[in-house]
Amino acid sequence: MKSILVTVLLVTCGAWRAEAGEPRVVNPDAHFPEGPVWHHGKLYYVEYDRHTVMSWDGEKNAVFWSLQGCGPSAVINTARGEFLTTCYDNGTIGRISADGTSLPPYTHDRHGTKFVGPNDFAPDAHGGIYFTTSGDPFPAINGKVFYLAPNGVISLVASELQSANGLVVSKDGQRLYVIETEGHRLLQFRIGRGGTLSERRVFLNLDDLTGNLVHLYPDGVKIDSKGQIYIGQNPHDPKAPLAGTIFVVDAQGRLLRKLSLPSPGVPNLAFSPDERTIYVTALDQLDQSPYHGKIYSIAND
Repeated sequence: MKSILVTVLLVTCGAWRAEAGEPRVVNPDAHFPEGPVWHHGKLYYVEYDRHTVMSWDGEKNAVFWSLQGCGPSAVINTARGEFLTTCYDNGTIGRISADGTSLPPYTHDRHGTKFVGPNDFAPDAHGGIYFTTSGDPFPAINGKVFYLAPNGVISLVASELQSANGLVVSKDGQRLYVIETEGHRLLQFRIGRGGTLSERRVFLNLDDLTGNLVHLYPDGVKIDSKGQIYIGQNPHDPKAPLAGTIFVVDAQGRLLRKLSLPSPGVPNLAFSPDERTIYVTALDQLDQSPYHGKIYSIAND
């Protein structure tokens, strides 16, 4: 890491912004942080190894919700004023009230299909939410995408995915992007009526961004208001080339820039309301509990 620069912090839309360009640590002791979202002046994120949903208000981190055995990997707020969390370990979609109280979870879709490794969320503009289930460990190819409609009905909309992970809806609402981690790629679907998906295709092979120097293991994905796609990764080897790098590509999959963090694992991220700051969930310890990591903020220049 380069020598630390003097960092000037400003409050913008309730979020801290690192003016000097160096990442700022906003939580130095997070245990496998993942799946962040900015909501009503706070950053919410999960700690998988602690089975918690956390919140950060710009000054302090606090436990918002906890459930042993959940193994959360993402959190999202809903149009109903609740929160959901993907409980990767117990195979449910946890439901949480606005005050942090546990509600009855979702355990299966409308046809009784169970959730194997719930992973990440992506809201649409209609009050619905897509979520992935990673499926059984590699080399199995049984990951899925489900759609939680505004009326609470859950439907299976895509299957036979390889380690389904992060996903995001395009700004025009017409496409859904889905990460296949062990496939090293980002898929694209056409969104139809009622959240249905069609026209599956490979949008981007992540290894192409490195000139096939190394396999990348993409994890989370987000899109900004300009339509630029941000892709986080969680490498198998902490010393792998380009570890700690978030890749930013355009709507054609062309590399625009890279954001570098001091930690090797940078699985997911969230934008501040004005998009001038990115909050990154990061891992220093990749392969065993407690999966020590950090939450960073970095200027999005």
